[in-house]
Amino acid sequence: MGSLMAAKGDPAKGKQVFERCAVCHNADSTEKKMGPGLKGLFKHDKLADGKKVTEANIRTKIDDGGNGMPSYKDQLDDQEKEDLIAYLKTL
Repeated sequence: MGSLMAAKGDPAKGKQVFERCAVCHNADSTEKKMGPGLKGLFKHDKLADGKKVTEANIRTKIDDGGNGMPSYKDQLDDQEKEDLIAYLKTL
């Protein structure tokens, strides 16, 4: 059971990781800051770029950035990304 799929993020730790994102993203509303507000992110049909809201697509967005968002591929380790996605699911 040592696969990556088994390792899931911790929303409490993800909230701390999100402090880096909060400069540009609201967590408690859908209002745009510099980037889109992320409240209810996983309830939306699509991301701002039109892609489906999936963990994989959100992780790609975190890694690659785009549309004004910097890449966090090397800024966050894999566990931080898992934690962050777990937190985003709680919004």
